[in-house]
Amino acid sequence: MSVLDASGSGLAHALARLAPGRTVHGISAVLLPYDARGAIDWASFARHLLRTRAAGLDVAVNMDTGFVDLLTPAERTQVLDVTRRALGAGVPFYAGAFAIDPGAAPLDGYRAPIAAINAREAVPVIVQCRAMHGMTAAAKAALYARIADLAPAALAFELAPAFAPHGEIWDDETFARVLGIGRLAGAKHSSLDRATELGRLAARDRLRPEFQVYTGNDLAIDMVAYGSDYLLGLSTFAPEAFAARDRALAAGEVSFLARNDALQHLGNVAFRAPIAAYKHAAAQYLHLTGGLDADHVHPRAPRRPASDRVLLLDCALRLGAVADAEAVWCERVAPYLP
Repeated sequence: MSVLDASGSGLAHALARLAPGRTVHGISAVLLPYDARGAIDWASFARHLLRTRAAGLDVAVNMDTGFVDLLTPAERTQVLDVTRRALGAGVPFYAGAFAIDPGAAPLDGYRAPIAAINAREAVPVIVQCRAMHGMTAAAKAALYARIADLAPAALAFELAPAFAPHGEIWDDETFARVLGIGRLAGAKHSSLDRATELGRLAARDRLRPEFQVYTGNDLAIDMVAYGSDYLLGLSTFAPEAFAARDRALAAGEVSFLARNDALQHLGNVAFRAPIAAYKHAAAQYLHLTGGLDADHVHPRAPRRPASDRVLLLDCALRLGAVADAEAVWCERVAPYLP
């Protein structure tokens, strides 16, 4: 039985949530580009941060899109420093707090990462660790409360294991307990399941209406029309298109539907199985559309086939992201095909 059915509601209740005219808080999980040597391309990263902010989105770094689980602690700290320098003093940003060797005492694993984020005046996003798996709802929520106390404010994050093995989706009791943690301003929800996310929204409305649920469902990005905000990896492909879609929703314009459809087409191509390869799809798309000089990603990250460039060019055309399709085909598609 789905979350919606279990609460005595169904499709009519879900559709009743539609809210044309709502203002969305959009946070983009920013891709961390690499060069041909397998080193981080810091200059391209800084440019993409600035592009995303200029589009009107907040940025989140050291997230799954930024290979946080593959970076060394020193690299995560350097990401924070480059982000703060690029954005300048006082500009808000969000950063994943990935536990260092959590072991039997996971709280200690979060102390240094959150201290580093606090020092750059950013908001921590508490990335799950394997030590949380198997905890009772009460124990897990108590741990989140202690971690959140390390910062002035924070976001929680539930991530489907399809994205990364350290992730898990909470049960309903855990989410209800998370809602009661005052220092948590919101939580990113990445189950890729509409019914589960709609259940999260219903619980939020009932128990703590000011709490923000950030959709991480790149396969259902219209959840913003149902009451979610977003923290999406898909938005790093096309930040301007996401910002334009958000403005259309806020203005109650019917163009929201076509804009969302075009972005969802991109999401369906990029986030098909294996889902973790979406980061290479992001690099391919940004290279196709001129946002990056190449499509290199972390050396240990999964890749998409070069033939995906054909699909991604179609996505770019639907979004109006290329001015000369023939030139892009000749320069950035055909040379990569076998």
